[in-house]
Amino acid sequence: MSDATAQTIYLEDYKPFGWIIDDVHLTFRLHPTATRVISRIRFRPDYDVHHRPFFLHGEGLKHISIKVDGHEVEPTHVDGGIEVDVPEAPFNWEAEVEINPEANTALEGLYMSNGMYCTQCEAEGFRKITWYPDRPDVMAQFTVRIESTASHTPVMLSNGNGLYTSTDQTQKDTPSVTIYQDPWPKPAYLFALVAGDLIAHEDKFTTMSGKEVNLAIWVRPGDEDKCAFGMEALKKSMTWDEEVYGREYDLDEFNIVAVDDFNMGAMENKGLNVFNSSCVLASPETSTDANFERIEAIIAHEYFHNWTGNRITCRDWFQLCLKEGLTVYRDQQFTADMRSEPVARIANVLALRGRQFPEDQGPLSHPVRPESFQEINNFYTATVYEKGAEVIGMLRTLVGADEYSKALDLYFDRHDGDAATIEDWLQVFEDSTGRDLTQFKRWYSQPGTPRVTVREDYADDTFTLHLSQSTAPTPGQDDKAPQVIPVNVGLLNPNGDEVMPTQTLELTETEQSFAFPGHATRPVPSILRGFSAPVILDHDIDNARRAFLLAHDTDPFNRWESGRMLARGSLMNSIATGAAPDLAYLNGLGAVLRDDTLDPAYRALMLGQPSQTELAGLLHDTGDTPDPEAIHIASEALRDAKAAALADVLPDLYQANQVKGAFSPEAGPAGQRALANAALSLLSRSDAGKQAAAQYQQADNMTQQLAALSCLLDAGQGAAQLASFQVQWAHDRLVMDKWFSLQIIHANPQDAATTTARLTEHKDFDMKNPNRFRAVMGALSMHHAGFHYRDGAAYALLADWLIRLDPLNPQTTARMCSAFQTWKRYDPARQEKITTQLDRILSQPNLSRDTTEMVSRIRDA
Repeated sequence: MSDATAQTIYLEDYKPFGWIIDDVHLTFRLHPTATRVISRIRFRPDYDVHHRPFFLHGEGLKHISIKVDGHEVEPTHVDGGIEVDVPEAPFNWEAEVEINPEANTALEGLYMSNGMYCTQCEAEGFRKITWYPDRPDVMAQFTVRIESTASHTPVMLSNGNGLYTSTDQTQKDTPSVTIYQDPWPKPAYLFALVAGDLIAHEDKFTTMSGKEVNLAIWVRPGDEDKCAFGMEALKKSMTWDEEVYGREYDLDEFNIVAVDDFNMGAMENKGLNVFNSSCVLASPETSTDANFERIEAIIAHEYFHNWTGNRITCRDWFQLCLKEGLTVYRDQQFTADMRSEPVARIANVLALRGRQFPEDQGPLSHPVRPESFQEINNFYTATVYEKGAEVIGMLRTLVGADEYSKALDLYFDRHDGDAATIEDWLQVFEDSTGRDLTQFKRWYSQPGTPRVTVREDYADDTFTLHLSQSTAPTPGQDDKAPQVIPVNVGLLNPNGDEVMPTQTLELTETEQSFAFPGHATRPVPSILRGFSAPVILDHDIDNARRAFLLAHDTDPFNRWESGRMLARGSLMNSIATGAAPDLAYLNGLGAVLRDDTLDPAYRALMLGQPSQTELAGLLHDTGDTPDPEAIHIASEALRDAKAAALADVLPDLYQANQVKGAFSPEAGPAGQRALANAALSLLSRSDAGKQAAAQYQQADNMTQQLAALSCLLDAGQGAAQLASFQVQWAHDRLVMDKWFSLQIIHANPQDAATTTARLTEHKDFDMKNPNRFRAVMGALSMHHAGFHYRDGAAYALLADWLIRLDPLNPQTTARMCSAFQTWKRYDPARQEKITTQLDRILSQPNLSRDTTEMVSRIRDA
């Protein structure tokens, strides 16, 4: 059994640190296996805190010395750190420790990635660097000196502004020195250091006050040609944040570094953002349109953190959604402005339903602001990020765009330099708008996905909507109080004209009715426009009504949703009865595809269909046991039916949306490629991949090449192209991640586990690299029918690799465990196979705290 210490930390037990830090001076003497870290810190008592024990965090540190006011002291080592007797007065602290970056495979603290030094300190990695109060409410100014005698670290970076750099190679042991100073107080989780053989892609940005900022994206030699898009995305983000939120950048330089080995997408360290290479490096030859859009959004997200996360940080980790939910909402606004607002909103909802809804409805359910945790790394979740963003969006809907902007200005003015809480955030809105948000605050404390049920009445020229809300019990919280749910509603007349533009109904009770008088004919309601709240909508209407809304709804989201619901209904009927796909859906889809006034990207989304995971969840919600193989068969049958029903329009659609000229990742041409490739995926079902093979041969960019290869594999073809793709891209680690994933995603369900196992034996499979591990094991877990194939081989294979990875990288291991979270949906045989693997994981000696918590929560649900 695991011996991981499962200490539960509670929000209600929060106590402030009893000491104030005036400044921090750090010296790093870099060495791959024996880096020395010297810290000099000025502490003084916080007399507002009456109980002031002096405890500093530290993990895996080799203690060299500690001095208080110049005198050597011996610390008392306790769980998680040290205690030291210090004066009840201001004092100077000096400590020296030694750490081993090369052995740090967990990728937390200071570690090495292919010869480059790198840090990751969020959430609690700084305690692996030196003794320190590693908590977000302790903020200080940092000055950092980096020394290295190695020739492979010509570039050394840290937070803030560079003050000094010297390189003296005349004497062998004379170190190169770089000094950085960050004038803005920050918590330790925002500390960053990078050192290695790097090349800068440089540019400049002039802020709205006229200050010139030096910009640089630092990459390994050979990646210089993949920086231009990222730099343009950064400058767009800086401009947008000034224009929309009035936020100006506050340092003289802004650096981004691309790192191969990184547990997350990116990190917003003040002035020195560290990025997973996959989230910043881009070129037409190696990146798809989806990669470009993701990179643009992530760069914006991390830059926006400069104010929502850095200048105003969170008091404790329970407030994580304060910085992450708000910043996700801001990056979603940015993407909507840069690209297509309806398409961006649909993409956000698809991600929410695909990741957060299952989390909200399963054993890992937790509030947007958790009340307790054992391992904070396990709460970097879709609930905190995506649902947290939805809560911000609902608040903006309720108060209006203008009042939202005023409240944000007050938030920045009032809390600049603070470590804030959700209460601080909501108080700003109450003070700015005069609105009581007591009930709205339940969105932060109640887990689960609310269900809104709709019933209609029409009499005496008055149309009435009866709305009710309920939320199912979740682990640790059975009873749910009514929440404030903004429901955006519009009304159409029977000929399709809009007779009432969008209004926001505020559902605050368990049941409420809303009357709309003055309608001589019964209107057709369009409900939850723009997906105005993260809820499940139960509205019992027939396919004729859905087809009407698909044809006429003026709200782009609800028009798409109507088509989605028709597809969902057709699939559910096919799964239950084996019936052919619904003609109303196929005819409505054809009409949408022929409408050239619609955005190509929007029409491409219309051609999609509910995922097999989503269908399994729907079956479970209705009391049925999902059969992954039956779901797979029905999904494939619907694709075949679409290919047949749209046979007359697909070739023209494909040809009309071919993009000529030089590649551009902007929204217009990207949307055309999306629609053409969606058409190609259906064409390939009737021509055995002939058109896809031609596109593969002619492709001059990764979007077209990868789409063609996917179509070929889906059609049971493409072996030769898959082999040539490997030869062509064997030198590019990020493209090879695609090569690994593609084979698993397109494997037949019965072959998914064996395909995955074969790929783990490939010479380029490296479980220590999170991107490569996720490319393989993540692809398996997302292949619904393959992962849940009846023999249970995929369950055992994933468990094998999680057990191997956990001693090296607990964070990645724990996050991958969520693949098992929906195990109770399935039949007893599958449940038994999954619980066998969960028990096997839990039985491992020295299992990490991260993985122990995740697997225990899943297993004990």
